[in-house]
Amino acid sequence: MESSDLDVIAIGRSSIDIYGQQIGGRLEDMASFSKGVGGCPANIAIGTSRLGLRSGLVTRVGNENFGRFIREQLGREGVVTDGIVTDPERLTALAILGVRDQNSFPLLFYRTDCADAALNEEDIDPAFMRRANVVVVSGTHFSRPHSAAAQRKAMKIVHENGGKVAFDIDYRPNLWGLAAIGEGESRYVRSDEVTDHLMTILPECDLIVGTEEELHIAGGSEDTLTAIRNIRAVSKGTIVCKRGPMGCVVFEDEIPDDLQDGIKGAGFPIEVYNTLGAGDAFMSGFLRGWVRGEPLADCCTYANACGAFAVSRLLCSSEIPTWEELQYFLKNGSEHRALRHDAELNHLHWVTTRRHQPTPIMAFACDHRLQLEDIAREAGASFEKIPEFKKLVIAAATRVAQGRPGFGVFMDGIYGQEALFAASHEKLWIARPIEKTGSRPLEFECGGSLGAHLTEWPTEQTVKCLAFYHPDDPEDLKLRQERELFRAYDACRRMGREILIEIIAGKNGPLGPDSVAQVLDRLYDIGIKPDWWKLEGQKNPAAWQAIARVIEARDPHCRGVVILGLDAPIEDLLEAFEAAAVTPWVKGFAIGRTIFGPSARAWLAGKLDDESVVAEMARRFATFVEAWTAIEKRRAV
Repeated sequence: MESSDLDVIAIGRSSIDIYGQQIGGRLEDMASFSKGVGGCPANIAIGTSRLGLRSGLVTRVGNENFGRFIREQLGREGVVTDGIVTDPERLTALAILGVRDQNSFPLLFYRTDCADAALNEEDIDPAFMRRANVVVVSGTHFSRPHSAAAQRKAMKIVHENGGKVAFDIDYRPNLWGLAAIGEGESRYVRSDEVTDHLMTILPECDLIVGTEEELHIAGGSEDTLTAIRNIRAVSKGTIVCKRGPMGCVVFEDEIPDDLQDGIKGAGFPIEVYNTLGAGDAFMSGFLRGWVRGEPLADCCTYANACGAFAVSRLLCSSEIPTWEELQYFLKNGSEHRALRHDAELNHLHWVTTRRHQPTPIMAFACDHRLQLEDIAREAGASFEKIPEFKKLVIAAATRVAQGRPGFGVFMDGIYGQEALFAASHEKLWIARPIEKTGSRPLEFECGGSLGAHLTEWPTEQTVKCLAFYHPDDPEDLKLRQERELFRAYDACRRMGREILIEIIAGKNGPLGPDSVAQVLDRLYDIGIKPDWWKLEGQKNPAAWQAIARVIEARDPHCRGVVILGLDAPIEDLLEAFEAAAVTPWVKGFAIGRTIFGPSARAWLAGKLDDESVVAEMARRFATFVEAWTAIEKRRAV
């Protein structure tokens, strides 16, 4: 076999799945939707990658926003995209879905002349296919001559190179023209023509996977055991029969007289929330073991568990577990039949699937509102000038960043909306506040529903929430602040937003070497596990070591800590940088008034022009960047 660097290459459908968020409502009445990558092969490529296999995908996408999203998301998931063709004439396919009840999942396929349906033999690159140990083909793409030819070509190349073919029957009657265009939910329509077609494919398959209904169409009988025997008559491949809540049964050789006499793995009784995408999660889990030659019973266990995750959650590819998440579940199980309610599994899922973030974070903080209002008053300037100043902050940050990763800004949406636009265009990391500035106890600036407010925020923006919290605060004050912090944390997890929690303790009591660590420990106790912490600079290395011990013990997946400035002198902050260097958990800084304070006063008073103030702030920002870069270099030695 020619050297292969990919475990799996999947071929066929790729689409945008648009899921209605109102569970139990009619699709006609849906008011909001979630978006994700869909299509059986695309889902399997993502699922196998999450489970530790090296995967690739062959498909077509449109030359538009949705096509680019599929490419980008696959790249973020670690899927090799060399086999994806951009179609200049067709749009990316759509699938619009809803959950009416446990038995009804309305589904509309928008696939008329779409990009992935146009896949043909010319899109199959022999060199790319020879990189695969296993090629996964799917039933839908055998429904049209040109895409069927593409899959057959790929199968031939992989077999000639010593690889294997896995066939996901993936039977959608309306995509074969056997059900009305709006009947995407239909799972089975008998057709001798489809059966005859599939019978020509089965002899070339080393693994055949389908539900009982899919095996019926492949085997030409509505008696499951007869259908499986008919498949065995033409194929030596391993046959996997998916049986929903009963798990699966595998037949490697002779077909027994009873379905239950096949090979089985552990089952997982859970609440069925949404069956859409469960088969793709199942296939991903099975392939995780099968590709690596693990016992078939273990393959079944992986597959059943992955399917359980999928049916207990809403989306498709987004919900497939990672290998770490799956291992935790197989070892510990869950007290919840609805896995989406398991806080530990949800946390593991989030931290192992969120977007990669380069570190260190070196951020110019200018999310200040009241402070800039005070400076404007002192300068005799209108508050209307504050938004213009914030845009100059972005210009200064951009000048220092020079397009390098890890540079960012803290910016608000009150005076900084245009600055936020500019920061996004410059690809700066962005943290945006939700707290009512200066509030103690904590209040949210938006009032009303925080979750509804966050729907308007771009997903790239990290939510920042500041609490003035000291470990010696009165208990009633702690409880009130903790309630609001948990609301913020919960809203971010439900909305798929990263959250940075900023704790300032020193303004409301003395700081000992374990003061801030005590606060973090208590917040972890109530279930808050933020992506980032933002903490005040301390000159005592023991304080940072205490903080590090808490994070390591309570959430080793935390992205880390950034140091805040509190308008301290540059020398004091540089000393705090050095103290924090004792632990790798401190991964950057977010400094504000120390950088922009003097410049803001002069500019708002009309004593500095735009270019001068940008240059001055860039110089101060660069001082901190150079200091932190030196620390990172010492750590790397």
